[in-house]
Amino acid sequence: MMNNIRIVLVNTSHPGNIGAVARAMKNMSVERLYLVSPQCFPSAEATARASGADDVLANAVICDTLDEALADCHFVVGTSDRNRSLSWPALEPRECADRLRLETQQGEVAIVFGREHSGMSNEELERCHYLMQIPCNPLFSSLNLAAAVQVVCYELWMTARQSVPVVEGEEDGRELVNQGEMESYYAHLERTLIDLNFLDPQHPKLLMRRMRRLFGRARPDRQEMNILRGMLSAVEGKKLYKRGS
Repeated sequence: MMNNIRIVLVNTSHPGNIGAVARAMKNMSVERLYLVSPQCFPSAEATARASGADDVLANAVICDTLDEALADCHFVVGTSDRNRSLSWPALEPRECADRLRLETQQGEVAIVFGREHSGMSNEELERCHYLMQIPCNPLFSSLNLAAAVQVVCYELWMTARQSVPVVEGEEDGRELVNQGEMESYYAHLERTLIDLNFLDPQHPKLLMRRMRRLFGRARPDRQEMNILRGMLSAVEGKKLYKRGS
């Protein structure tokens, strides 16, 4: 289970927080750390705060974009303590750990943590299948980054220790599409909808965000994705034929 889980930190501003996260992860046997455009890393302060989890820092994968960090993941959970204008399927940490125990049987999964002061943007959340919120005091709900990671990794560790046989889900046996392939599909879909005048790129509103939410729930497999991409290509071909006739 743990080998297929990655913790992704987006645009972390303080290197000490990266080190503290590495320590929290290793405490709970989660050791795969991805850093998206960290403002200061490598850093002696990160190493000092890691307190012995130096190997987690040494093996951290540094990415330029969130899409790069998630490209080969088939299931992604984003974290936030803010309400969003468009509701997103939500999990609490314990529910999330149970779900990830199933999802890791299929391959790579990721839990994404945003910036210390502003969290994840709506555009970044669009890359996620679920939103996770940690229940805490509503009058003082802001956890620091390492504390949030510790809570989540603790629940993962406790779930892994239970050694409960995995229940076969409806995705069992299906080759699910990874996040990189989904992003390619969303770009194709958006181009086609614009070409059909169904989507106005100057006034897109929430259409693509709602489409992402729909397909995030559906979790298409490879055969289904081939059908979806084939439909879009057929529409594009028909439009080209009409223009040429």
